Amino acid sequence: MSATGAHRRFPISRRQLVHGMAGMGLSLAGASLLAACSRLGSPSRTAPASIAASGTSLETTRLRFAAIPGSACLAPQYVAEELLRADGFDDIQYVPMAPSKIAPALEAGEIDMQIHTVGIPIVNADTSSAVVMLAGVHAGCFELFARDGIRSMADLKGKRVSVGFIGSGRHVHLAAMMAYIGIDPNAEVIWTTDGAADALRLFSTGELDGYMAFAPEPQDLRARGARPAIVSTAVDRPWSHYDCCVLTASRTFVERHPVATKRASRAILKAADICASQPERAAQRVADLGIADRDASLRSLGQLPYSVWREYDPEDTVRFYSLLLQQVGMIKSTPDQIIKNGTDWRFLNELKQELKA
Repeated sequence: MSATGAHRRFPISRRQLVHGMAGMGLSLAGASLLAACSRLGSPSRTAPASIAASGTSLETTRLRFAAIPGSACLAPQYVAEELLRADGFDDIQYVPMAPSKIAPALEAGEIDMQIHTVGIPIVNADTSSAVVMLAGVHAGCFELFARDGIRSMADLKGKRVSVGFIGSGRHVHLAAMMAYIGIDPNAEVIWTTDGAADALRLFSTGELDGYMAFAPEPQDLRARGARPAIVSTAVDRPWSHYDCCVLTASRTFVERHPVATKRASRAILKAADICASQPERAAQRVADLGIADRDASLRSLGQLPYSVWREYDPEDTVRFYSLLLQQVGMIKSTPDQIIKNGTDWRFLNELKQELKA
């Protein structure tokens, strides 16, 4: 898409957002509630009987994920293959897929599980219970870059910011971030929808004011001499204290295959530990699958906090971002309704006990 054609405002409806477009109203009054709502302890829950006792057979040995070009930060689902095979899965598929197709593919049962930016399953849970969030995986894969003269996110008010496509993980995440500081992401930002290659070129020539980069793009930008990001979700609060990506699954898959769901979740969380302790191994796996360049992936994986799944409560994350997204009009449901409709922490709760997390 040309630079001229891509730069426009998007005053469209919430229903369109759910289907890959977006409409964002904003009630900034809710932003003041975040201090009270963020990092709240989750309601206590009684642990269920063991979902998958030792020796229980898998209900299915097939497991399908989306393979997204350039998605180095999703490395745990790629690194997990060896662990999955050791656990009895013998048909593991990585289906090439554009990011915009992931949520519909999960809902339709075309893929079974996927690491996904947390805002997307939250938006989906507002109108559908077809996809559930199972665990937090890591924080920190987004960094917001800006041209010279822009020193903070507040300075992007009225400016052109690239987010890939409306309704993308980048877009939803950044809209929530802007709402947090009092920017109306519908009326006060010009979202641009150039493809990643065009957007990076336009940003480097000063034709874009901001670029929401997704690992390993931040590392690539720095290697090219870009000025430091104005926000890094890996280190800047409050974003660094919440998961940016969560493990999601088709609800149908979870209900039909609880043993497989638990073992697959265990493999992916173990793979997250491998990404934290052996980034070279993880980067090579990403490269072997043709997902991303090894060196670029290694620069990314070495900086992302993959071990936080052991200490962060993903329900805190869902509550935090749900409140923000409710304030910007992306969802109508309350955080409690989103948690009820779109999460299932039973597997994670058992695995934290079993893996001594």
